[in-house]
Amino acid sequence: MPAEWEHQDAVWFGWEGESTQYYPVVVNAIKILMPYVQVKVAVKSDSLFLVAKNFLYKNQIDTSSIKFYTIPGDRYWIRDHGAAFLVNERGELGVADFEWDRCGYPEWLKYKHDGNPDSIQKYWDLKLPSVALTAKVDSLMASVEGASILKTNIVQEGGAIEVNGKGCLILCEGTVLNRNSGKRREEIEKEFKSVLGVTKIIWLKQGLAEDPLSKGARFITGKYFSAWGTGGHTDEFVRFSNPNTVMLAWVNEEERNKNPLNEINYQRMNENFKILQKSTDQGGKPFNIVKVPLPDLIVKPVVAKEKIDETTQTLDIEISAFKKSEMPKPGDMLLRVGASSYLNYVISNGIVILPSYVENGSSKEKEQRVKDIFQQQFPNRRIVFLNEMPLNWEGGGLHCSTQQQPSTKNRSR
Repeated sequence: MPAEWEHQDAVWFGWEGESTQYYPVVVNAIKILMPYVQVKVAVKSDSLFLVAKNFLYKNQIDTSSIKFYTIPGDRYWIRDHGAAFLVNERGELGVADFEWDRCGYPEWLKYKHDGNPDSIQKYWDLKLPSVALTAKVDSLMASVEGASILKTNIVQEGGAIEVNGKGCLILCEGTVLNRNSGKRREEIEKEFKSVLGVTKIIWLKQGLAEDPLSKGARFITGKYFSAWGTGGHTDEFVRFSNPNTVMLAWVNEEERNKNPLNEINYQRMNENFKILQKSTDQGGKPFNIVKVPLPDLIVKPVVAKEKIDETTQTLDIEISAFKKSEMPKPGDMLLRVGASSYLNYVISNGIVILPSYVENGSSKEKEQRVKDIFQQQFPNRRIVFLNEMPLNWEGGGLHCSTQQQPSTKNRSR
């Protein structure tokens, strides 16, 4: 699996519904990317293809330059269920076909329903048809690109895969072991090495507090809650910037007591830092570790409600989204947390798109520090900031919304 900074033939987006708060962000991202790389859009039906094309056209995008594909079962967050592209020594394209369980949905059901087998089976059966369709998207993407398929029984999402392109892979125990309970770590590592072509695997412990395992709503601490989370995707907290440099999300000592989530992240990232300090790359060389500040905590006071009008866009939350024993009362004021992190960035040929949080209350000085870090790590690329909070409120970011397709001809940085 090539590193993301290597030359790309395309960047894919998923298009799930007819109207959503995501697409103004997507429009801006596509406009930024189009001069640098081919944009491809996967839609789940022919009728939705027309909706997507018309929406982009009305927003001054040349849709004749975009390649559209009708792929049944597609959802918006294409990073996680879409094709994990590979390139072999002959320059041939491949895809690692992982299993899909809706980002740990079975484990979430166990938590929400206190392990009750009847409830777990009932709600899993309701989602199973859509899960089965979505599970085919990566192989369908492989088909339209003429790529070979490497099948594995490992359950994994693309947002939890971080490689340096030279044989090193970073995984997070909080997601991988959760998705693959019952499998031995040795078995899991063997499969990853087989389908991704890696030789060295580094296991970090936990991801950000803002990214708990949640498929409805889950309290993180106190009244802080997340409406959707994966349990620790690596693209929120750790990324390679070159084969020997790792960027790690960070909370400084002087910021750890500003709020309860900072303290959690301070502890978690320090633990991950110590692991990385003791680790080496595929050649036995120690890593250069770059600490990237997390944005100032972004929260939104919201109201717990008995029922949400699905025709309106709101950050308020239904009480039924929570576990029964944690369910708030209608009218309770809660604090909704966005999955905000500068490491959920998108990199392509000549460009890096970084999330911006200044408009949402994070400091300009911190964002400038982040820009300086990225200009140092990617000196030959244009650095662009984009407000992505509509994605962050739903537990993801622009990296989660895209999937890179590596070049089969040009593997240069």
